[in-house]
Amino acid sequence: MSSEKNKQHLPAEREGGEVLDDMLPEEVSRRKFLGIAAFTGLAGAGLSVGLASCGKGAEKAPSGSASQGGGTSHSGKTGGLSYHVDPGQLDEYYAMYSGGHSGEVRIIGEPSGRVIMRIPVFNVDCMSGWGITNESKAILGTKPDGSPKYHTGDTHHVHGSYKDGTYDGKYFWVNDKLHSRLARIRGDVMVCDKITELPNVQGFHGIFPDKRDPVDPNINHTTRVFCGSEFRIPHPNDGTNMDDTDGYYGLFTCVDAETMEVRWQCKVDGNMDLVATSYDGKLAAANQYNTEKGVTFPGMMSAERDACVFFNIARIEEAIKAGKTIPSPDGSDIPIVDGTKEANKDPKTAVTCYVPIPKSPHGVNASPDGKYFVCSGKLSPTASVIELSKVLDWFDGKLKDPRDAVIAEPEIGLGPLHTSFDGRGNAYTTLFLDSQIVKWNIDAAIKAYQGDKNAKVIIDKIDVHYQPGHLNASMNETKEADGKWLVIGNKFSKDRYLPVGPMHPENEQLIDISGEKMRLVHEAPVYPEPHDFILIRRDVIKTRQVYNIDDFPNAVKRQEDSRIERNGKKVTIYLTSMAPAYSMTEFRVKQGDEVTIVLTNHDKVEDLGHGFAIPKYDINFVVSPHETKSVTFVADKPGVYWCYCTHFCHALHLEMRSRLMVEPA
Repeated sequence: MSSEKNKQHLPAEREGGEVLDDMLPEEVSRRKFLGIAAFTGLAGAGLSVGLASCGKGAEKAPSGSASQGGGTSHSGKTGGLSYHVDPGQLDEYYAMYSGGHSGEVRIIGEPSGRVIMRIPVFNVDCMSGWGITNESKAILGTKPDGSPKYHTGDTHHVHGSYKDGTYDGKYFWVNDKLHSRLARIRGDVMVCDKITELPNVQGFHGIFPDKRDPVDPNINHTTRVFCGSEFRIPHPNDGTNMDDTDGYYGLFTCVDAETMEVRWQCKVDGNMDLVATSYDGKLAAANQYNTEKGVTFPGMMSAERDACVFFNIARIEEAIKAGKTIPSPDGSDIPIVDGTKEANKDPKTAVTCYVPIPKSPHGVNASPDGKYFVCSGKLSPTASVIELSKVLDWFDGKLKDPRDAVIAEPEIGLGPLHTSFDGRGNAYTTLFLDSQIVKWNIDAAIKAYQGDKNAKVIIDKIDVHYQPGHLNASMNETKEADGKWLVIGNKFSKDRYLPVGPMHPENEQLIDISGEKMRLVHEAPVYPEPHDFILIRRDVIKTRQVYNIDDFPNAVKRQEDSRIERNGKKVTIYLTSMAPAYSMTEFRVKQGDEVTIVLTNHDKVEDLGHGFAIPKYDINFVVSPHETKSVTFVADKPGVYWCYCTHFCHALHLEMRSRLMVEPA
């Protein structure tokens, strides 16, 4: 079908007969314009795969929907939850957000939508000193001159550690798609404690921890984190084989949850997008596009279907023990198993299973009952429901065709991307092109796929603003999915907030899903560009309010231990802080000295942090109660430099200062 023909028919199918050309400009809604523009763009690029048949699945939400100022999406029973949290009261959920290309992770309270904390991870943060202090540089990684190896990052997906099929609050992991790094955040202090750069990959996008050990049935908590790479690259990637595109491939990586060291990698066909893991620990999976292995846009679009690739974790690790590996292209001893289709034709020995699904899927999500993975169609108006027991049957030689593991494929609307669950058998999927959320029933979808024409698959639709990407329901990625709240991450805010120039915030919207019908109750702007997030009950998270001073090997534990030590040209200054003073009023060094300042906060009152800044030396950091941090710099500028507290701590905060006195060489 030509792109011109698509352009002629898309508006009528998008809006049930309303043609854009027949409408006055003022009658064209922002949602209609965005939806048609995005759809036409796909058609113009020749990407109309599966979309033209979507007329009945993309119906407009009725009047009275959220687009008219909130309220219910249909007449019918809706939930009665309130997002209002009184002053001094606490939210019910922690929402752990990726920060996108800001490189950070954010904590937002739900249902209020209040931003509580921004956790620097892959970015340099001049408030906390992340990327400035010696401790944070050691985690980030540095160049030979001591500067951070990278100053940029692109966080997409945050996921937490599990025990007994639900969150335990111990760790959270987030990816860096830009430089293929995996970071871990401690749940007790909400600070990044380890970063691992994955070898041999680019475009590390999907991430998910296992929910129990796949080998030892007695271990019921997270032991591994799985990472999917999106970009196929030459191996080794040293510039010698760039034009041999047939030799490009991607790797699926397993990282140890405790040591953060790479355990193994698995070679696959195609690009990997997101990752999901089964509740029994046996399977991990990644939805795939570009199974054609193309390196240009047309080359990625020739196949009718792509796949969801499943990894049999126990078999992969058995193969490694048996020595059935291929050499690592970087020369390291990291074992790599061949998971390509060609090497895994026999199901009974295969380590991977490629389940065909409609073209270019976006997202794979596990249902809280542990039975299904759902892949959203993106270019197809469908969602594919894959039964995990049938995938295991294929590995056992009991299922002839992997496609038979797909037990439902309902048509749900235009541009389906990601799916969440309420724990009551219902799924919620973002429809990017329709700017809607669709609620559909999994059991009904299975019945309809089996030929039951009376099965009612779609339960409800609601408009959102605008072009939704990720969504997540409260506790929905655990066995304790509670079906209360659904948060939507919209990629465009457009006219929803006061204009602030060409750069717009994104729009996060909150939907009450406790009733049969969805109800939009709240929205809030967010700084660009969060991608994914998880909602965790507040009782799961157990944070410290004061650090243990003994956790820091270089802590200055007593004020009388404050001192200056010189070893040739290297000078170490040991300081303490207790509001409103530092333990030394001045410290003298010589021009050219390499100076290290170690500062321990002796205040043990909750929320009483201190800052430490040195003008002209590009130094600023914060120490929380009983925390120790250090910085190292060359005192190359002679003179007096007032070191002062940047973090308000006391009525005499302005007087809290010391003098760095640099004697001329």
